[in-house]
Amino acid sequence: MKNVKKIISTALITIFATSLIGCNMIEKTPEGIAKSTVAKVYDSKITRGQVDTQLVGVLKQLETQYGASYKTNTEAMTQLTTQKTQVLEGLITEKIINYKAKELKLTPTEAKMNEEINKQLAEIKKSLGTDAQYKAALASASLTEAALKERIKPSVVQDALYNESTKNAKTTEAAEKAYYTSNPTQFTEKPNTIHIAQILVATQAEALAVKKRLDAGEDFAKVAKEKGTDSTKDAGGDLGFLEYNNTQMDPDFMAAALKLKVGTLSAPVQSQSGFHIIKNIEKKEYPVKKFEAVKADVEKILITKEKETLWTAAMKKWQEEAKIKKYDKNL
Repeated sequence: MKNVKKIISTALITIFATSLIGCNMIEKTPEGIAKSTVAKVYDSKITRGQVDTQLVGVLKQLETQYGASYKTNTEAMTQLTTQKTQVLEGLITEKIINYKAKELKLTPTEAKMNEEINKQLAEIKKSLGTDAQYKAALASASLTEAALKERIKPSVVQDALYNESTKNAKTTEAAEKAYYTSNPTQFTEKPNTIHIAQILVATQAEALAVKKRLDAGEDFAKVAKEKGTDSTKDAGGDLGFLEYNNTQMDPDFMAAALKLKVGTLSAPVQSQSGFHIIKNIEKKEYPVKKFEAVKADVEKILITKEKETLWTAAMKKWQEEAKIKKYDKNL
């Protein structure tokens, strides 16, 4: 997959930040716990020990964050459960990928495997900055470089299977023109931007009360500093200029902001963070490029989307074939 290096780097950093060792098992000994089956894929077992091996680093994080008694902390246990589940899902996917790659004779040769592992390892090192930071990250996760290379292997196999499964992805000029017409802000000469301010509060009732004060003529920045609940309140709620296609902001928040005329306020807008009153301060918009100038870009976007569709369908089919069974009580 084209973004696999980024995915691996991100996943690695996540591993460095999270991990755990579970409890409440029927087996009394550590050996029994490690050997207990947490899932079956194609009748092949995944054990608790395999899960715990990939979660070694978080114990330190949990203990640092919550103290030695973190096992009695509800929030810590919720994080722990989430991480175990994510690791198990990854191991299940790995089993399926390896099985299908072997079946389709797509498993990379040892030479190709080593070549790709070294490429991805170089990307991980680059993403972490200096060699010292890389070594510190390994130490924090209780990983050796050899163990890290083993973690990278599954992505190399997945690349081979992904490329084969999506090789027939294609698009048409009609589809390209339709996408171009429906998404003009993606193809402007410069990115369109909007200057936004916001006041974030916890409830809709509070947001309505804030809106009433603003509609009565109170200064936006003053009310933001008084009532805002996030760090933007210190700047009077000013978020500065954001690109129309900003993927870091909540999509409902951005959609509401973009509908506003310059100088106007929104009704309360709900996001995962709470309720926002949004002010559109200024917009900067640019002409849309001609279709012919961006045709190659549109084609690339649609081919990528088609590949993801094909890959998702293939994985769904393989998951059904794998007859996955999970034993949550052992996890």
